[in-house]
Amino acid sequence: MAKKTNLKAAPRARTGSGLLKQMRREGWLPSVIYGRGTENVNLKVDAKTFAEVIAHSSSENIVVNLEIEGEGTRLAFLQAIQHDPLTGGALHADFLAIDDKTAITAHVPAHLVGDAPGVKAGGVIEQYLHSIEVTCLPGDLPEAIDIDVSGLQLGDSLHMGEVKYPKGVTPTQGEEVVIVHIGRAGSGAEAAEAAEAAEAAPSA
Repeated sequence: MAKKTNLKAAPRARTGSGLLKQMRREGWLPSVIYGRGTENVNLKVDAKTFAEVIAHSSSENIVVNLEIEGEGTRLAFLQAIQHDPLTGGALHADFLAIDDKTAITAHVPAHLVGDAPGVKAGGVIEQYLHSIEVTCLPGDLPEAIDIDVSGLQLGDSLHMGEVKYPKGVTPTQGEEVVIVHIGRAGSGAEAAEAAEAAEAAPSA
């Protein structure tokens, strides 16, 4: 299961694009916490610490203990991060106030494990989903979901409904959704070449 991370925060009163930019220059990340029937509360968290937490997490959807200055600790789920389109750095973070009995929806990395016989036979692994959206309680949130490909032969596909999920974790997508497929090496290039040849051929 994913570990809860402690993150220091403080209330903030400043708003407006200019003031938010100044806050970022001072080393703070503007944030907000909402949910559980409470009003939105503007916060600021240490930008460096936040970046380190994200860098050591397998996903941006994490559960944290927000240690809010003057208000105590609140359990929260990192709902969304607004990124700078040029640098990729965080500009703003949204936290959802939760408790241990609040179901959350998160995107969890899908890690392939095992050796597929189809690959040994000359095939290639085509992974269509690199993360899986799930619902669970905060204490059940996994860091990753293992996708066992050790039974896949050449031409086989593994669907959402065939994966063994951790206890308390439920996928939100349909059972028929394909996660991974063992294709023939070069099949994609050959199909593209065939399509181009068909388009270039003179019509009868």
